[in-house]
Amino acid sequence: MPDAVVIGAGHNGLVAANLLADEGLEVLVLERNGEAGGAVRTGELTLPGFRHDLFSAFYPLAAVSPVLSSLGLEAHGLTWRHAPLVLASPLPGGRSVAVSRRVEETARSLEADHRGDGARWEQMMQRWRSVRDGVVEALFSPFPPIRAGAGMLRRLGPSGLLHLARDLLLPVRRMAEEWFGGDGAALLLGASAMHADVPPESAGSGAFGFLLACLAQDVGFPVPEGGAGALTEALVARLGRRGGEVHCRREVSRVVVRRGRAVAVRTTEGDEIEARAVLADVSAPALYLQLVGPEHLPASLLADVRSFHWDASTVKVDWALSAAVPWESEAVREAGTVHVADGLDELTEHAAALATRRLPARPFLVFGQQAKADPSRAPVGCETAWAYTHVARELRGDTGGDLDVREDAWVPGFVERIERRIEEHAPGFRDRVLARHVYSPGRFDAEDPNLHEGAINGGTAQLHQQLVFRPVPGSGRAETPVAGLYLASASAHPGGGVHGAPGAHAARAALANAPRLRAAVLGRGGTAALTGRRPPAAVEER
Repeated sequence: MPDAVVIGAGHNGLVAANLLADEGLEVLVLERNGEAGGAVRTGELTLPGFRHDLFSAFYPLAAVSPVLSSLGLEAHGLTWRHAPLVLASPLPGGRSVAVSRRVEETARSLEADHRGDGARWEQMMQRWRSVRDGVVEALFSPFPPIRAGAGMLRRLGPSGLLHLARDLLLPVRRMAEEWFGGDGAALLLGASAMHADVPPESAGSGAFGFLLACLAQDVGFPVPEGGAGALTEALVARLGRRGGEVHCRREVSRVVVRRGRAVAVRTTEGDEIEARAVLADVSAPALYLQLVGPEHLPASLLADVRSFHWDASTVKVDWALSAAVPWESEAVREAGTVHVADGLDELTEHAAALATRRLPARPFLVFGQQAKADPSRAPVGCETAWAYTHVARELRGDTGGDLDVREDAWVPGFVERIERRIEEHAPGFRDRVLARHVYSPGRFDAEDPNLHEGAINGGTAQLHQQLVFRPVPGSGRAETPVAGLYLASASAHPGGGVHGAPGAHAARAALANAPRLRAAVLGRGGTAALTGRRPPAAVEER
């Protein structure tokens, strides 16, 4: 009998397993797919030699995550790479704005777009540096982040903390109007908010725009050398060296609950595996409505879970290109990530199409050109590129007026629409397409059920499903109503992105709250995880 079973070998499940194994516990990870990684995987989707990240692709949150940094994954084969420029947004007329890892270069780009915005960007980054440590600690701490909040109160004082809270609650459009004068800076903030699935007019979208834009400047958008799957490989290798096991093609069909406690899991083959604790790297609806079952849960929780708000669906296109993308702007050619939208108004129009369940006529695109940072992604002289955009989960029409939205009939025409958008800023792009691969919303489920119909955030990141409201009102932590069962996926606080916090919170909650697991830890001489203190992984390796 393992001490703990982790359901799902996504990055959160693997982080949880590693932290438990660090205490000398016997950990078994069960994964339904043929390989570990969940949304952090790489494969040759188009042609041999073109390595595509299947889902997630670049990792600013990983770069600042205290969880991932504590694991010392570089000692297990992980190498980070950066593109010459972090992020760029092409603008009409061949112009662009771009974020460099050097503040002065970003400031020059914004100053060229609008006089005064360069200095305003530098002021924004000064403000970020003053709150960075507190924001990062609060983001990755279990809710409520009492220690982080107290530290920021001491640093900023009551008035400063209130002003920060007020600014972070702003819609990103209002934030851009207050902080900048030009369209370029507003687009950098607004597109970053949309990138996080929060519309420009929504309260709190300013927080996401501010966070991602500042992270782009501060730590960049790094990518693992060889592909996103290299991050998974490092997590699996580290776990194996500590005695943990990952079993693929082992799908869990049920969490076995007796007298209100999770005591085992049952696989689709009929095997029952007992454990002292069960940690689930699956979506909240899948855990409660499928794996546990209504008979073991309060009626109020079931009602809340049935109202769980998924984020929007996604369409993702991967291309094998014969040469680099011929962007009109030289700065855009050097960026690893590109936001394609003509301005903040166009982002609002896209958000309106999502709200009214129509396909956007001019979709906002997040575009990646990974070989800029990592030449191993494509044959010499070629490029591996991708783009994704969000669409409504239940389509009722098309703002463009020419696509049939029944079932998946609209997908080919919508892919054409995506490529036309790129052509506007990169004439000749389609001439360089050697092959393409398309993930429609329905295809995401087949690869990873946590990406339900292309929901890449584990549930919306909007304010009504964050903090104490995630995944349902009154939660905000990894514990569940079933003793010994913990939610370790992006459905839990703090949500989506590759940073490992939900997995870490689940592991620490299991160690602190499960008496039988705690007894096993103490019996083997482990205490660090119970207190939340871990020595640096590099020291452990030595």
